Amino acid sequence: MALSTQQPENDDRYVLLAKIDNARNVSNILKAIHFKESATVFASSMGFKVTVEDSKCVQANAFIQEALFHEFVMKEDQITFKINLTVLLECLTIFGGTPGESTSLKMCYAGYGCPLILVLEEDGVLTDCSIKTLEPDEILDFNFCSTNVINKIIMKSECLKEAFSELDMSSDILQFLMSPDSPHFRLSTFGNAGSTH
Repeated sequence: MALSTQQPENDDRYVLLAKIDNARNVSNILKAIHFKESATVFASSMGFKVTVEDSKCVQANAFIQEALFHEFVMKEDQITFKINLTVLLECLTIFGGTPGESTSLKMCYAGYGCPLILVLEEDGVLTDCSIKTLEPDEILDFNFCSTNVINKIIMKSECLKEAFSELDMSSDILQFLMSPDSPHFRLSTFGNAGSTH
């Protein structure tokens, strides 16, 4: 049963309204970046960008496109707030994710300082969750300028993992060599056991 037939309340007061038939789609995406308790949510007409940062040195982003939702309404150009990601994930999985059952989700946000409202419905049972939103922290911009890139390597992580395992871990220096001539890519360490390439 869709939430739209269940909710007679006025949705006009919200600056953000998103509805999806399966909340598990959203929770699975968010679980992939859940390594810290808080997340910053950026909403735009394109959908959601959820960012998790640790100590201003590691950043994970999850993009939930507007097309994933069967209804997505934005009344402002961009909405930004910080939220407790742990609580959000607990709310999204409050029905336990029974195989064969899907949980409908309606997310509503009335604006700055207001809570994020989740209305979940599974098999005729409704649950409301109200999650306090916080002032967002400044997020590091890792949008590196691509015009000055001299070299770029795309490789399988397993190969890089194997190369790192062969290096001398007592070394204080790790040298990267990238060249159009052979060897095209080389990692080198200089430690107690000599140099390793």
